[in-house]
Amino acid sequence: MRGTCSPSAFPTIDAGAARRLMRKPHRLLCLALYGIAALAHGADATSVDVIPMPAQVSHAGQAFTVETQTPIVVDAGDAAARRTADYLAALIARTRHLRLQVKEGPLAGAAIVLTRDAQAPVANAEGYTLDVTPRGIRVVAREEAGLFYGAITAWQLLTPARGSGDVQVPAVHIRDEPRFAWRGLMLDSARHFQTPDEVRTLLDQMAQHKLNVLHWHLTDDQGWRIEIKKYPDLTRIGAWRTPPDAGRHGEPARYGGFYTQEQIRAIVAYASERHITVVPELDMPGHAQAAVASYPALGVTGKRPPVSPDWGVHPYLYNVDEPTVHFLEDVLDEVMALFPSPYIHIGGDEAVKDQWQASPAVQARIKALGLKNEEQLQSWFIGQMGAYLAAHGRRLVGWDEILEGGVPASATVMSWRGTQGAIDAAKQGHDVVLSPAPQLYLDQMQSDRDDETTGRLPSMSLESVYAFEAVPKELDAAQAAHVLGLQANMWTEHMPTLRHVEHAVFPRMDALAEAAWTPVAARDWHGFLGRLPAQLARYRAQDIAYADSAFAVSVEVDRNAAIESGRATVTLSNQARYGNLRYTTDGSVPSAASPLYAGPFAVALPAVVNAVALAPDGTPLAAPRQRQLSLAALRSMGSGELDNCPGSDFRLRVQPTPDATSMAPTYLVNVFDNCRLYRAARLDGIAAIRVDTARLPRNYQLAHDARLVVAHPGHTPQGELEVRLDGCQGERLASLPLPAGGSDAFTLQGALPPRQGVHDLCLLFTSPITGPLYGIGEAALLPTDGGAR
Repeated sequence: MRGTCSPSAFPTIDAGAARRLMRKPHRLLCLALYGIAALAHGADATSVDVIPMPAQVSHAGQAFTVETQTPIVVDAGDAAARRTADYLAALIARTRHLRLQVKEGPLAGAAIVLTRDAQAPVANAEGYTLDVTPRGIRVVAREEAGLFYGAITAWQLLTPARGSGDVQVPAVHIRDEPRFAWRGLMLDSARHFQTPDEVRTLLDQMAQHKLNVLHWHLTDDQGWRIEIKKYPDLTRIGAWRTPPDAGRHGEPARYGGFYTQEQIRAIVAYASERHITVVPELDMPGHAQAAVASYPALGVTGKRPPVSPDWGVHPYLYNVDEPTVHFLEDVLDEVMALFPSPYIHIGGDEAVKDQWQASPAVQARIKALGLKNEEQLQSWFIGQMGAYLAAHGRRLVGWDEILEGGVPASATVMSWRGTQGAIDAAKQGHDVVLSPAPQLYLDQMQSDRDDETTGRLPSMSLESVYAFEAVPKELDAAQAAHVLGLQANMWTEHMPTLRHVEHAVFPRMDALAEAAWTPVAARDWHGFLGRLPAQLARYRAQDIAYADSAFAVSVEVDRNAAIESGRATVTLSNQARYGNLRYTTDGSVPSAASPLYAGPFAVALPAVVNAVALAPDGTPLAAPRQRQLSLAALRSMGSGELDNCPGSDFRLRVQPTPDATSMAPTYLVNVFDNCRLYRAARLDGIAAIRVDTARLPRNYQLAHDARLVVAHPGHTPQGELEVRLDGCQGERLASLPLPAGGSDAFTLQGALPPRQGVHDLCLLFTSPITGPLYGIGEAALLPTDGGAR
């Protein structure tokens, strides 16, 4: 339930009545009232701890107890059912510590039965029925895929009950099938490389969420990750880059890796066993710098660039002569031999045309082909690849830029620049996959909390992913039939380790899975939240480092009011507005026995507030969060609490080195304007400012957006941190020189002239834009007496 008693907690009860009931002394009715509301809403009547929520669920009859001697039974000679049964037995043993035997039937007695039946009452190959009765659990499907998904649902019904003994499964009838055929996750292995075992970890979780497409991004400017035997330099050279600050501060001297063809075959087979299709992506005609670094003749200039250590949009394109086209066809031959997927993704995005425009050879090619411009040349290029794939029985998939200048009729369009690309493509008769930024980009941070790890802002919350609707309202029924489904994208520029990836993906994968599988009428945000604690327990059982951002408690106070009065009025909340919020003010860890938050409360300074959100059964939904409430703490702001300076809303949270293997520290920066705002600083009695600072690589390629980078003139070669009053054009209060060398983490401190009242402070770096960025870890105002409570 929600952490506070408020009318919004009771969606089925008249708001006025809810407000009256919340007045004292009726507040004690909160728990009971919420329970009534939940029953009225139907949550208890149909809910099971399954994600994604099945299409149809009903409860009737007596439960079934699964014991160590309960067998999993399949029809004799059904190899497909046996594979699913073995998978289910292994999963239960690993996560529930119940070791069930797989047997071939028919067998008498209670059992978990998996059977295929061509007459099963489901509409497609991925559908199934599941029944729990006192005689056992019975899963029936037409095809192996449906049987597999039914087994996953059975596993979820058996977890996450505590312990390793018998488990009681409630009586339930489920009839289920997916809403969409394409339920995908894109994994970017080009920017940061994951080991084969790490890829398998993600595949395991995809299977448990009934996702069925791994879009595997294997080549980009920063690395070529797939072995091509005919062209070994693609991995000998193109798989490795020299990072900024190579060999210093924990950066490797070189970074990279690639998948051998043997490893790829094993991963594809592993995915297939879990009914996941692996769709490879090889970017073209842009994002080609690693390939051109390997074979300079593939490029436009003829020169060999380095494999890029930078993020962003690069200028390197493939040229369009016949040898390059044949080269890419050779590459596709080996790719198609490795990936049986009917779809091959060729990218097509962010192809900045500057090199083509500047090349006499390319301009001559445009004229020879009878084309008008570079956009039509890209369309011709994509058409060549599409025709080659079609001749080999495959279908081209590309990002929505492939629509510009025309696209092969058989092409499938993946819409990432919002949803307009999908709308346009579907209206033209193309199949589409919805994968829009920022809504389904998992490199967007899960929250804007100051204790988050790396990623882009604005944040895309668990709820925002859950609410995504894949069928644009602009499409009629015939056009909507072209919507294959949806996909979330895990770009890894700022996700150097699997732990970073897991933090970004989970639990938003649950929201994605339900948006992709569950009928619109069966989706319910509050019901989803009620089922999520069971899923979080499954993550913990499998050592999945999910983010708890949606449930982490924020401890909010009015800084300046507390500084002035010596007392703080504390408000607790979390992003999901879910859970029983418990807190302490004595420094102890909060538990189910701690005070339940019912509204704002006051504490005298100094104080320490610890708070946690608990599920209805008392288990924590997130790690406890702590806030120090002292004058020193209230006069300090962390990196994420500082605002952007006016003019650009770009925000990015990064680590000190691009390939850092730790989760912290992180710094929120704007690559277009190295400037931050300390909002509403109370300056009465303030004598100085201290700024904990880090020197960060400026490893960003911005293409035409480079003109938007703001340069602030400095007074020394390395620049200063200027502190300005009431905006970045205001009075300069201090100028703190940046060090020319030494450690990349340092503290700047300087005196401030006496000022009164509350003012915004602009913290502006005047360092050259050809040099490093500077990040602020914390900015603290220091009083004249040097003391703090």
